[in-house]
Amino acid sequence: METKQTNLNRRAFLRRTATLSAFMILPRYVLGGKGYTAPSDRINIGFIGTGKQAFGLQRQFLQLPDARVIAAADVYKHKLDEFAKRAKAYYTEKSVQQDCAVYNDFGALLDNRDVNAVVIATPDHWHAIQAVMAAKAGKDIYCEKPLSLTIKEGRAMVDATRKYDRVFQTGSMQRSWPEFRQAVELVRNGYIGELKTIKVSVGPPPKPYDLPEQAIPEGLDWKSWLGPNEFVHFNSALTPSLKDSFWAKWRDYKEFGGGFMTDWGAHMFDIAQWALDMDGSGPVEVIPPDGKDYPDLTYRYANGLTMTHRDNGRKNVEFIGTEGTVDVQRGKLVTTPESLKDKKITDTDKRVYFSDNHYRDWTDAIRKRSRPICDVEVGHRTATVCTIGNIAYELGRPLKWDPEKEIFTNDREANAMLGRKMQRKWAKQLG
Repeated sequence: METKQTNLNRRAFLRRTATLSAFMILPRYVLGGKGYTAPSDRINIGFIGTGKQAFGLQRQFLQLPDARVIAAADVYKHKLDEFAKRAKAYYTEKSVQQDCAVYNDFGALLDNRDVNAVVIATPDHWHAIQAVMAAKAGKDIYCEKPLSLTIKEGRAMVDATRKYDRVFQTGSMQRSWPEFRQAVELVRNGYIGELKTIKVSVGPPPKPYDLPEQAIPEGLDWKSWLGPNEFVHFNSALTPSLKDSFWAKWRDYKEFGGGFMTDWGAHMFDIAQWALDMDGSGPVEVIPPDGKDYPDLTYRYANGLTMTHRDNGRKNVEFIGTEGTVDVQRGKLVTTPESLKDKKITDTDKRVYFSDNHYRDWTDAIRKRSRPICDVEVGHRTATVCTIGNIAYELGRPLKWDPEKEIFTNDREANAMLGRKMQRKWAKQLG
């Protein structure tokens, strides 16, 4: 017959054995430690949109040791399934047990409490609604540029981010690239003398949708792709299949994007705004080309400085000062004098926010609950510069802009273009 003491010893032994067994059979990635991140320390990411841009972003976020891509949503099934397949394959290769949940409805992804943050890589006409809903759902946000389709939608994104205390990174990754940081710091520190003007080249504004109708492919929910927009017929150029090598053409049409003025402008005008220390403001006037006094689209800032746009076939921004110039594009920095290109910026100079990895900068900011290098207000202000340029191009007349109130001071028709008509169901989401 067993004694009470024998039973106590047996229970203690079983407890110790169970504890030891757990450490013996649990995978190392579950426990954390050197080279691994424990689940409690991970940032679980869901993707909204799984097109070409999303696959590039997926590669970046999969490589972050403290992040895990655990979910994705899209209305085009074959893209969604391929995205989840690649995530699963990556983690399997790393001996990590992680599936990627798939959703046709991004709202269902936002309801997933395991998702801490979202990457929004949908066409521009969806950005504001998805970002505002994500903020309401308590998710931190990485949103592709240009931030919004209209200025009012951009402001709604900023307001929601602040109201719900979210960490928001705009996908203007050039701010984390060395050639652009060097260009900005050269300008800010006066190494080209007094800045006189800025020349930007990014390409044309958008045009109305004019593509011919095609049959909707199997697996695409076209109505959901359109979302808040009024119905237009399908054309594969708007949302190409994974077999197509070209970038989706929705960017070219004003119903969905802002043309190259916002698509590339959100990169190059962003660098100009950064160099001017105008991340919370913008120009006060925009004048379309008139063939006489203004050969190019011209912006004027309150201090009298001008910035022009002309498509010269490149995607670049050039700063012209009294003692030199800085011309920067991706992977290339040209200066006069030439020695400025390699000028070492020291701590005695004016420095800008340093980031050398746009994606890790966001996850670091999430942990610190701080603002990343391209916060939502920054992205909104840059998109605004691009959009008021498009409005001036379309109306063909000079416009006075109040960057504080975010309205045109002299043109009712221009002010009507600060927002757009959308389906009531979705408009309500923006408040």
